[in-house]
Amino acid sequence: MNNLFSSILSSSDAVYGSVTEVTTGSFIACLLVSLALGFGTSLVYMFTHRKEGFTQSYAVTLIMLPPIVCVLLMLVNLIGGIAIAGIFGLTRYRSVAADPKDIGYVFLAMAIGVVAGMGYIVYAIIFFVIMAAVLIGLGFFNYAAPKTSDMTLKIAIPENLNYDGLFDSVLNKYCTSWKLRRVKTTNFGSMFDCIYAIKLPTNVEQKKMIDEIRTLNGNMTVTLTLFKYDDQIYEK
Repeated sequence: MNNLFSSILSSSDAVYGSVTEVTTGSFIACLLVSLALGFGTSLVYMFTHRKEGFTQSYAVTLIMLPPIVCVLLMLVNLIGGIAIAGIFGLTRYRSVAADPKDIGYVFLAMAIGVVAGMGYIVYAIIFFVIMAAVLIGLGFFNYAAPKTSDMTLKIAIPENLNYDGLFDSVLNKYCTSWKLRRVKTTNFGSMFDCIYAIKLPTNVEQKKMIDEIRTLNGNMTVTLTLFKYDDQIYEK
């Protein structure tokens, strides 16, 4: 049983300390296990993001990361025993992740690669199973899901219509909170665009709210989006 939880990589004493010896069989075993666990991590990611959607590139990246980190760690051990933290320094984000959970999945995949790269295959499997169960459980029970959504409401009105307080009753009826963030003229000054930052309950009927707004703005354009405008955009 103790051998089952030991590293499959052997080591021998050398002049500069302990140097890991990686045989062809151990290398292939660690690589295949890390690749399989990376594929499992990708499946968990797709399952937990099935409602909000996921990208193919991110799902494929989660498959690639564990075997890459695994191979790097085995080679690093061979040439000098560089600290494991250096492996994590190899990752550099070129763009901001849309969801903080995505960053967590990246580090999960890298941690699996590190454990597998050290030869602890059983520990890597146990670690993946526990984390997968936790993530799937959190996604299944919709843990910490917000009851409201931050949205942007854009209402077009003709220039001869006074927008002050015009939509207050409708917004108070359907929104938990709202604020007029920006007003601008458009269409050569013949129209106004009123942009509101609103918090909308997830169970509200959006069509009814939009229909009531349309009766007040002369059946002109009403746009409701999940994108929350940045404060700098309002100032432009």
